[in-house]
Amino acid sequence: MLRIDKTASLALYKQIVELVISGVRDGQFRKNDRLPSVNEVARLNGLSRDTVLLAYNELREKGVIKSMPGIGYFIERDRIDVKLRIMLLFDELNAFKEDLYNAFLEQLNGKGEVDIYFHHFNETLFDTLLREHKKQYSAYVIMPANLKNAGRAIGQLPADKVYLLDQVPDVLEGAFPSVYQSFAEDIYNGMEKGLKLLRKYQEICLIFPGGKEPKGFLSGFEKFCTHYAFNYSISPALKQQDLKKKKVYVLVNDRDLVFLIKYCMANNWRPGVDLGIISLNDTGLKEVVSGGITTISTDFQAMGERMARMVLKHQKECVKNPSRLIVRKSL
Repeated sequence: MLRIDKTASLALYKQIVELVISGVRDGQFRKNDRLPSVNEVARLNGLSRDTVLLAYNELREKGVIKSMPGIGYFIERDRIDVKLRIMLLFDELNAFKEDLYNAFLEQLNGKGEVDIYFHHFNETLFDTLLREHKKQYSAYVIMPANLKNAGRAIGQLPADKVYLLDQVPDVLEGAFPSVYQSFAEDIYNGMEKGLKLLRKYQEICLIFPGGKEPKGFLSGFEKFCTHYAFNYSISPALKQQDLKKKKVYVLVNDRDLVFLIKYCMANNWRPGVDLGIISLNDTGLKEVVSGGITTISTDFQAMGERMARMVLKHQKECVKNPSRLIVRKSL
């Protein structure tokens, strides 16, 4: 039956429209199937007949249903050319997430309507956004980040419409189709590719503020340094008094990168000679800043393209996104 959610923000008649369209897509309704009568839908949901008629008239205008006077409403066709409605829920917007978003839209090529939201690593906001929109979209593409209760919030959604992106918590691993980063593996492999260059330095220092950063970075970094017998340290903040030559600094966020580059400029230190710099997540600016910043980065464009194809083709798989070390002057 066509049951609506009166607590949702989507207009009541629009919910009926979306329920019928998704029912056709999912195979619940087939050509010539009879829909519940206007009176039935109105009585079931406590609505006025006018609200239901508004929905049925819109469906008829879209060519999804047909009416037979005195008999009722019937599904007009199995295949309907109605765009997918996709909810994108990102953790935050930055330069590389913007690359991902643009690649996703380009790969969709107009075959879907996309609404983007941000939870900013806030558990309450994450839960609220999913609860308020749980019956409005054909697909939900979600960055759960490292939120502790992400699984419970995502559990409100139709499981067959959920796709996970980027950082996937352990409790959700394999539970939904995804395009994900393997952070521990990526930082280990990236640093291993730069092993000869890293041998120039006396110590490797990871600046890891914690909080929103994936814990896999820590485990992968420690595994690499231990395996190859590097002196290493891990610090939550980059402090001026701790900066020394002959160290390699691995920086998780760009704020620390800017601070370190400015310090080098003020003291005539040369990245790649006096000290090394590796930044996580590549952007166009890192190609040119200080002659080029070495990065370990996943391919955000590939991530967006792959996820768009999965949604369009209703693919149900878990795909590790490619990552690589990009060597530039700073190492």
